[in-house]
Amino acid sequence: MIEKIKSECMDRLFEAVLSLNNIDECYKFFDDLCTGLELNTMAQRLEVARLLDEHHVYNDIVGNTGASTATISRVNRSMKDGNGGYEMVFQRLKHQNK
Repeated sequence: MIEKIKSECMDRLFEAVLSLNNIDECYKFFDDLCTGLELNTMAQRLEVARLLDEHHVYNDIVGNTGASTATISRVNRSMKDGNGGYEMVFQRLKHQNK
């Protein structure tokens, strides 16, 4: 799956993200890079994944995030059949917050 998005441009994007030092820098960079809708969409998907990881049911997730059931299903599928990215990030965030 990763091969379908892999490119030099994508490498530069990820290197730019990895160069950011704090949340304020993230706000500045992503506000310049993305539209508000794009950012909200990504944030919503991450929140859906977090709630799925915590075993919330679809109806609760719809109510808490406003995401459609199609989006929830897509995120759920990514969590089950994807590359493990959500799980990796959630584990690291849990470790950071301890």
